[in-house]
This record gives sequence, C-alpha cells and structure tokens, in this order.
Amino acid sequence: MATEQSIADEREDQTELGAPLRNGSLLMALAGIAFIGYGIVFLVLNFAGSGFELGVSTLDGMTKADLNPTVAYYISHLHVATAAFIISTGIAVTALSWYGVRQRLRWAWATAVVAAVVGLALALPMHYTADAFAHDWVTHLGPIYLATIVFVVGVVMAYRGLTTT
Repeated sequence: MATEQSIADEREDQTELGAPLRNGSLLMALAGIAFIGYGIVFLVLNFAGSGFELGVSTLDGMTKADLNPTVAYYISHLHVATAAFIISTGIAVTALSWYGVRQRLRWAWATAVVAAVVGLALALPMHYTADAFAHDWVTHLGPIYLATIVFVVGVVMAYRGLTTT
C-alpha cells in the first residue's frame, strides 16, 4: 500500500512539474502546424488563386494575367519554393516540439526556436522596408503573426518547464 501511494504521489508531482513543459511544447507544436497550414494555403493559392499570394491581389494594378508569361512563371516558381520552406519549417518545428521538447531535450527546444526565428527574421522585415506593393496586412501577415504569438508563448512555457528540476 505504501508503495502504491508513493507511486501515485510521484506521478502527481511529475504531472504538476511537467505541466508548463507539456503545455508549452503543445503550443509550439500547434504553431508548427499553423506554419504548415499557412504554407499549404500559400502553395494552393499559387495554382488556384487569382492574385499573387495571400493578401496580394495585384501588383501596381496588374494581375498575374497581365504579366509576361515568363515573369509570371518565375514568380510562381518562387512562391512554390517559399511555400515548400514554410511547410518544411513547420514540420521541423512540430516534430521537434512534440517529440523532443516534451522529453526535456534542450537541443530540440533550441533547434525549434532557431528554425522558426531564422525563417521569420529573414522573411518579415521585407514587409517593412519599402512601400513597393500593396497588400492586405490581415490576410497576408495576420496568420503568421498569430502563429508566432502562440509559438513564443509556448517557447517561454516550455523553457520554464525545461529549467524546472
């Protein structure tokens, strides 16, 4: 009986100590899934949408149909590559968070953070460097900002769980 009680107490202690880590890694993984979803929408709109990408319907008043076919194909090829890297980053963040961070692997936490931060740090500033094209901020960047907020909250919670002894 004493052994059963101590095992139950130990499990309860582990559950309480592991809640920030478990919830943080879950939020990080959900953000990774959101990155994957954003990339899939980006990819599908390249082939099925009438605009250039999420929240960008025209460029200086021109549609994709108004462009030289070679230029339009080149832009399309860049969009496919961008979508592929967004999706692959999302897969990496999700897997590292779900399988590594939950097991208290600090390298998995650090790798998930670096993968997301490098992608966002390189991609987002271009939206503020020039006023070269008009886009709908809510549909163009809103989903990524929302996923980033969820990711950052998860990163902080998971870090607190990782540093708890």
